[in-house]
Amino acid sequence: MKKGKVALVGTGFVGMSMAYSMLNRGGIEELILIDIDKDKTIGEEMDLSHGLPYAPQKMVIKAGDYNDCKDAQIVVITAGIAQKPGQTRLELAEVNARIMKQITNSIMASGFDGIIVVASNPVDIMTYVVWKVSGLPKNKVIGSGTVLDTARLRYLMADYLKVSSKNVHAYIMGEHGDSSFVPWDYAYVGCKKIKDIMKDNQHPMEDLKKIHEGVVNAAYEIIEKKKATYYGIGMALNRLVRAIINNENSILTVSTYLENQYHQNDIYIGVPAIINQDGVRELLELNLNEYEQEKLNHSCELIKQMRQQSIQKIIEEND
Repeated sequence: MKKGKVALVGTGFVGMSMAYSMLNRGGIEELILIDIDKDKTIGEEMDLSHGLPYAPQKMVIKAGDYNDCKDAQIVVITAGIAQKPGQTRLELAEVNARIMKQITNSIMASGFDGIIVVASNPVDIMTYVVWKVSGLPKNKVIGSGTVLDTARLRYLMADYLKVSSKNVHAYIMGEHGDSSFVPWDYAYVGCKKIKDIMKDNQHPMEDLKKIHEGVVNAAYEIIEKKKATYYGIGMALNRLVRAIINNENSILTVSTYLENQYHQNDIYIGVPAIINQDGVRELLELNLNEYEQEKLNHSCELIKQMRQQSIQKIIEEND
């Protein structure tokens, strides 16, 4: 395995936003671009490489194929059918599950034994598919989960309270989608609870609900206005990849496998986890109140229903 080598499967808007972020931030030794559209992949390699003289560090950028995954430390999957206006993430499940299965088989055929990061939607279900098909340990298959949702929450909270978003410590949990929720008892600005700040400044508590609604509706609004979202998730994926490469032990709300945590089992869903060079080191299990636990249960039930209806048969099909 070559430390700092990342293979990107999918050179669409999301994948290339991540790649461009990596070029600007540094920290990646080698970036392999893989896509069914070979000419586009070569073009993306050329375009990115022409920015290297102004990049913070040397980076090898190459249009490659699945054989290049063999010694990669991380493979990031962003391929799949994009979400359309008015379409929920869960409606994407069946078609993208078949794509994930094909991609995962191609990755594993190379002899890959690193960490797979999944960003394709609906991400919680797609991460489960990749884990099942790959046969990798559960800690080595990670979905982007609610990393972007959490960034949106921090941005909106910071804008509302007029503080730096870097000092907002709050998390979106559950499905990357409509059934997510915020455990507000664990939300802070600096070291002070957001609930206390709202009370001390006579802000209506109802505004917290509106902020969460803003997070949930953000993707739909962006898609309506510009057809797709990609910059935010590109930055979020870069953040997740760097946490792995740099062995950071950082806390991120990734889609990870629950095995009797939060009273749930055999499901990938967005929860706070410690991320390092091994993938998910451990989960941080919060003591959710009854309402929050019900919200998480609802998220899990939606995902499991979709999985049972159409996804499980795709996983089990012989190609």
